[in-house]
Amino acid sequence: MDWFENWFGSPYYKILYQNRDEQEAQAFVEALLTHLHPSPGCRMLDIACGEGRFAKQLAGHGFDVTGIDISERSIETAKELENDMLHFYVHDMRLPFYTNYFDYAFNFFTSFGYFAHDRDNALAAKSFSNALKPGGILVIDYLNRQYVHDNLVPEETIKRCDHTFHIKRKYERKHFLKDITLDTPDGTRIHYTESVAAFSLDDFIRLMSAAGLELESTYGDYKMQPYDEKCSHRLIMIFRKKHA
Repeated sequence: MDWFENWFGSPYYKILYQNRDEQEAQAFVEALLTHLHPSPGCRMLDIACGEGRFAKQLAGHGFDVTGIDISERSIETAKELENDMLHFYVHDMRLPFYTNYFDYAFNFFTSFGYFAHDRDNALAAKSFSNALKPGGILVIDYLNRQYVHDNLVPEETIKRCDHTFHIKRKYERKHFLKDITLDTPDGTRIHYTESVAAFSLDDFIRLMSAAGLELESTYGDYKMQPYDEKCSHRLIMIFRKKHA
């Protein structure tokens, strides 16, 4: 099992990240919709949707939304939200999923760059592109490599709900690595890892261009401020699928 299947499917993942600013994330989705002006009822794909919170938000605006995620546990929870305009499937983003079908695809909150081999990233990019109609839009929200590198906290201990997480971070072989050791209330010690590729904007342009996607615009935070390579907290990219 790859690290992301093991970690994201774990109940401890939700415990560690329970303090994420969900209101900020929801406001970001609203800002995106204002910027993109999607047509009523258009088809949207939420790639690596987790438990479906943001797919549900999109569907609440009247769009036909499909969420996919590799975690069976996450999709089992997401399926409780399903309705006529909201659908969820267990699916590996590297594999084909529909063809020329969606008007928009979203990949939120650094849900890319998890793979050990370049070919897997290329397969995922191709899958994203294939799922879109010609002229369709892909939005990728990623970490900003330079900002993360300059502000990396090498080591910290975080306590959540009687669980203690010992976290070590480093930059190695063009990846940001996070080593997580968890002490549970019953005394059990469990180990997880995270590994995310330190992609630059140029890396994404090359990767997505090879998959038939052209960069249209970039933003540096969830308020859609301009992107600055050194200072921006995020790297938010909007790509458009080329017409045949």
